[in-house]
Order: sequence, then C-alpha cells, then structure tokens
Amino acid sequence: MQEINRKLGALRRPPLLVRAARLGVPGYVRGTALPRLIGPGPLPTAREALARLIEIERAQDAARRGGAVTYRAAHHVAVLIAVMGEARLLDREAQENASGIDSLRLAT
Repeated sequence: MQEINRKLGALRRPPLLVRAARLGVPGYVRGTALPRLIGPGPLPTAREALARLIEIERAQDAARRGGAVTYRAAHHVAVLIAVMGEARLLDREAQENASGIDSLRLAT
C-alpha cells in the first residue's frame, strides 16, 4: 500500500486534467471502465488495477508531454478517473480491514 501511495503522491498533472477527472469519479463504474482501459478478463483487485492504471497513465502523460499525435486528452482523463476511483476503493478496503468490520461480520 505504501508503494502505491508513494506513486500516487508523486503524480503531478495539469490542474485542468485533475479537475476533469475529479468530476468523473462519482460516475466511475469499475466493471465498465476497467475492461475498456486494461483489457478484457476477470476484474483485478483494486491494488492490481491501480498498479496497471498507474503505468498506463504514465504512458499517457509521456505522450502528452511529447506532443504525440496519438495522445487523446479524453482517454487520459478516463485513466485518471479510474486511478482515482481505484485509489478510493483501495482506501475504503484498508479502512474496513483496519476497523475489524470483516471480523465483526464473521463473528455474528
């Protein structure tokens, strides 16, 4: 978790991209977005998805910075939305595990 948090903390992107992604996070549906972004197959865990999405986002940012003709801002925003959505999911999972909610559910 610390490795992922370090990578996320190191991301520095233009404010417009970040604002656009934040607006899209409430509508993020991982079952729809992840297959489109990382390919078909069973849905990975939030940690696995986030690691793959960070690599995809890095490639997108390199294309943006390099002025690649294949760069699409809408796709970059979609990847950032997924990164934020998966980070929130991972954070929620960590909080639930730390609070012992799963243990309480099993005990009742």
